[in-house]
Amino acid sequence: MKKFVSLAAVAALTLSLGACSTSSPDVIQRGDAQRMSLVEDGVVLTVRNVVVDGSQSGMGAAVGGVTGAVAGASRGGGRAESNAIGLLVGVAGAVAGNAIERMATREDATELLVQLKGGERRAVVQAKGGEVLVPGDKVILITTGGKVRVAKAP
Repeated sequence: MKKFVSLAAVAALTLSLGACSTSSPDVIQRGDAQRMSLVEDGVVLTVRNVVVDGSQSGMGAAVGGVTGAVAGASRGGGRAESNAIGLLVGVAGAVAGNAIERMATREDATELLVQLKGGERRAVVQAKGGEVLVPGDKVILITTGGKVRVAKAP
């Protein structure tokens, strides 16, 4: 039963961390709604597939460590043995939790090199969205609160 609870906790952690953050151009953060944005016209020069590395907030390590320590401490015979096993399994749980968080928050993305009408160039990395952009596409760069996203021009 305790093993099932530990596995359920790790699964819940993985699912919740995977939904924490995105750089998708199709997802607008609540704080960016109803804000004035700067819009610039441009043309896509290059498109390159990249991977945005996952985050390591420490939450995965903390949850994994506590889960491992509790599960490990309940396995030992005597108090000293139980504490030692709890410590070792807690460290292993922290390492595993950190890795799970990092993998769950990774995302496939696109690096776009865009030439603006004035001749300046901008590079933007954003998660893959519903629109597929290719070199030569006319686009708009939308800047809101220091964050930029690229969309096909209307």
